[in-house]
Amino acid sequence: MALTLTSGTLIVASAYPDPPFDLIDNGSASGFDIELMRAMCAQLGLVLQPVRYSGDDFNGIFDGLANRSYDAVISGTTITPKRAAIARFSQPYLEFNQGVAVNRRSTPDVVSLADLHGLTAGIQSGITSAIVAKRLLSEGAIANIKYYPYHGIAAALDDLEAGRIGLVIKLHPVISWLVKNRPALSVAIEVPTHEKLGVAFAKQNQALCEAVNRALAALRANGEFARLQARWFPRPGG
Repeated sequence: MALTLTSGTLIVASAYPDPPFDLIDNGSASGFDIELMRAMCAQLGLVLQPVRYSGDDFNGIFDGLANRSYDAVISGTTITPKRAAIARFSQPYLEFNQGVAVNRRSTPDVVSLADLHGLTAGIQSGITSAIVAKRLLSEGAIANIKYYPYHGIAAALDDLEAGRIGLVIKLHPVISWLVKNRPALSVAIEVPTHEKLGVAFAKQNQALCEAVNRALAALRANGEFARLQARWFPRPGG
């Protein structure tokens, strides 16, 4: 089996916007994930070709691996047993928790999950934040869940600003980025989910997965990974 679908090119799907992992900057793909893949392509002698996944449900992105629409998926993607059953994952490259954003004007006193009682959570379809939301709902910690299409994150945040929902749950670095220019909103809680992120490949493409793992190890060894991490995930006060 050839390493990639098109000789010399690595076609990689991401779901935008998902800053700081994947974003469009002046019409071009950017973000930590994209820059990481560019650096790995340089290691592998490949040219990166980013493509945009536009489905309503994030989990649909993996279908494109099976039907050979693209070589890989990188999109701040948590490795889960359900996803690992349909795709092959690289070694984890980062780990993060979930974040809970609230409207500080309407719910100024939220500091813990216990303070979310009676509120409705906004969740994008197909993302791991739903696992947290469903658990909170089953425990009676929140009142309801409102689902948005994956590309509807701005609508969810608009609804949070307007008081139509009470919270939005998303991977911590992403929700932190998305609310920084919305003064009414802030990330009030970090839920310790310890999610490991990986690059996904077609199940049968072990060779490409192993090549990417080697490239990832090389980038860690030469300091490039750390430089990218410091650029896209700066430490508070750093």
